[in-house]
Amino acid sequence: MSTLYVTHPVCLDHESPPGHPERPDRLRAVWRALDEPRFAALDRREGSAADPALALLAHDERYCEILPTLIPPEGRIAQIDADTYLSAHSWPALLHAMGSAVQAVEAVMQGEVKNAFCATRPPGHHAERARAMGFCLFNHVAVAARQAQRKQGAERVAIVDFDVHHGNGTQDIFWSDASVLYASSHQWPLYPGTGAASETGEHDNIVNLPLASGTGPQVFRVAFESVILPRVDAFNPDLIVISAGFDAHRRDPLASLDLGEEEFGWATRRLLEIAERRCAGRVVSVLEGGYDLAGLSASAAAHVEALMEA
Repeated sequence: MSTLYVTHPVCLDHESPPGHPERPDRLRAVWRALDEPRFAALDRREGSAADPALALLAHDERYCEILPTLIPPEGRIAQIDADTYLSAHSWPALLHAMGSAVQAVEAVMQGEVKNAFCATRPPGHHAERARAMGFCLFNHVAVAARQAQRKQGAERVAIVDFDVHHGNGTQDIFWSDASVLYASSHQWPLYPGTGAASETGEHDNIVNLPLASGTGPQVFRVAFESVILPRVDAFNPDLIVISAGFDAHRRDPLASLDLGEEEFGWATRRLLEIAERRCAGRVVSVLEGGYDLAGLSASAAAHVEALMEA
């Protein structure tokens, strides 16, 4: 079976102010990388827009009601928090990003493809149950995990997040949910200020791996292998979802880890090994951060190449 690659051009239409790091060129950089001949075998599909009601799987009803009312008129941008914005076309982009993650989970769980990567924006892992923040509006991996449980027979889902920023939103949503393991490696201290190793969830279902500024490949691999991988393996998931942020790359302007694209390929392969043992190889990956275009492009290519090798 092939690797599914889901994206949609409407995700370019979500706008932020000039100079904002979360910009449409990020998606274009991923597209260019995955248009190379070595990725010709990808199963390419346009993402579908989600029913907005699916956001209720992870978010509070009042928040889901308010968010679309904040969409500004054509030509204007609305500020939601210090660095999170909505533009006139953000709503369809957001629904396609959420819908792509759900579509990928359905295809993987139904055995149509072996694994999947969703190249969409805006990202999602900072979006909490009732708050947008950190460029994020809805938490796509959280919605996809809950949909896998609700509709696709997955009882236990492991979410692994190697974005350089801690996924406070995903942690918030699953803090009290023993059926979901959330494991994150991230620079510490750094935005958003959460992610200490002592934050373990109500059911010991949260695993945080803080990494010091300047952490390089060898220390990262040893730490990831000793802290995160054993917990994912022991959780015995029916599905692994990856919050695939590539801003831990040494080129990224928003952080200061010293990883290369090779580390993302390595981490992906190690997670795929667990998935092969525990859940018939079922892995769905969703793009999160990555703000240097060259680093993002190379890292996404290394990640997807690993998925295709599975």
